[in-house]
Amino acid sequence: MYKILVVDDEAYIRMLMEDTLESLEHPQIEILSAENGQEALEIIQAQCPQIVFLDVMMPRMNGFTVCQTVKRDWQMTDVYICMVSAKSQGYDVQHGVDVGADKYLVKPFKLDEMLDLVRNVLNLEIPSKRG
Repeated sequence: MYKILVVDDEAYIRMLMEDTLESLEHPQIEILSAENGQEALEIIQAQCPQIVFLDVMMPRMNGFTVCQTVKRDWQMTDVYICMVSAKSQGYDVQHGVDVGADKYLVKPFKLDEMLDLVRNVLNLEIPSKRG
């Protein structure tokens, strides 16, 4: 079973990302969600998702801190973290890389980018159903 965690404090964005991931219709994919950084850490520690789509600006703990905790403190290098943020300055992207992010997507991004990332990271042969 592959687990994908979507972390965003905005319910609409979280739902949009979850719906997009569900369009993969893969029986081996389970989608998890969290609305803040602290909740994300609890889920990551308990569920060990393969991929985390992680918002940067959130309450209780920002995405940079979550990423650094997972990648550096816990040394969970097998968890693929994709930072997702409206913060598009070079400094922000570099900070994401510095704390261990594997990828940095700038909002708004094409939902197909997210699906392609899942296919590539999990090495899945899944046809695209989005138009």
